[in-house]
Amino acid sequence: MNKKPLIAGAVILLAGAAALAWWLQREPAARSEIVLFGNVDLRQVSLAFNGSERIARLAVEEGDHVKAGQVLGELDVRTLQLRADQARAQIGVSQQALDRLKTGSRPEEIAQARAQVAGAEADARLAQQQVERLQSIGQSTGGRGISQQDTDAALARRKVAQAQLENARKAAQLVVTGPRKEDIAQAQAQLESSRAGLALLEHQIAESTLKAPIDAVVRARLLEQGDMASPQRPVYTLAITDPKWVRAYVSEPDLGRIRSGMAARISTDSAPGQPIEGRIGFISSVAEFTPKTVQTEELRSSLVYEVRVLAQDTGDRLRLGMPATVRIALDAQQRPQAKTESRP
Repeated sequence: MNKKPLIAGAVILLAGAAALAWWLQREPAARSEIVLFGNVDLRQVSLAFNGSERIARLAVEEGDHVKAGQVLGELDVRTLQLRADQARAQIGVSQQALDRLKTGSRPEEIAQARAQVAGAEADARLAQQQVERLQSIGQSTGGRGISQQDTDAALARRKVAQAQLENARKAAQLVVTGPRKEDIAQAQAQLESSRAGLALLEHQIAESTLKAPIDAVVRARLLEQGDMASPQRPVYTLAITDPKWVRAYVSEPDLGRIRSGMAARISTDSAPGQPIEGRIGFISSVAEFTPKTVQTEELRSSLVYEVRVLAQDTGDRLRLGMPATVRIALDAQQRPQAKTESRP
């Protein structure tokens, strides 16, 4: 029996099988999901006191869960309290001065001013009578019964008495009229200034208590009791636990297959069989080179687009910087179709 045809047939079959296998390998497989690789990311808050005093108490440690409004620390406010007491006393002084001006002159003050006018009038009459007496003597004696010096002194005393009388009358008029409206406005402004100073001190006392602005986890405690605090020195660093997301990168061929709001599953190396539900929250519109920390199946130098996948981490399993794998399920319309070729 001639074996050459059999051998030739076997060679042809093997060649056909190899060609078919090569053809199938070059056809793109219809994927049902997109797999992305990235790292867990979250927001952080650095908290510092607004004042520059010594820290009297710190209430939480690293890893503690804190609620919004919870007191985290307090400053020593004894100096501020003393300043506030001084400001309250100054407010009392300013208030009394304003009330005195608004009330005006008391009846006793008006009576006193009128009595001073009456006394000045009596002095003026006495000085006038003295001048008249000296002038009468001088006329009756032909100027020899009184010296010119006595006459000049009497005239000067009359002028002084008349000036004092005019001054007393003006002072009495001011007492009756009362304070000017400008003086009242000035006293009112001084009172408001004192109140503003007290409000500032009370605000500083309130700011000496450090509170959590949001539900979070204490990531770092940077100062201790007895340290001097300042607005430039953070006391705590808080990690905000909600929202959390995975920062991943998608290649350009897969960019058109995903959209915001699509469901995703997030898994980590520590719990690969317990995925966390998530959804796509952000897709960058700008291409960039893949960061060195991200492991992908493509070359690191290829252009990709950043994707943020929001995680529903109710169990608080994800940690900042943790590597994570994101799987995004594709529907039938989004899956790439394999090339087909009609054969006779």
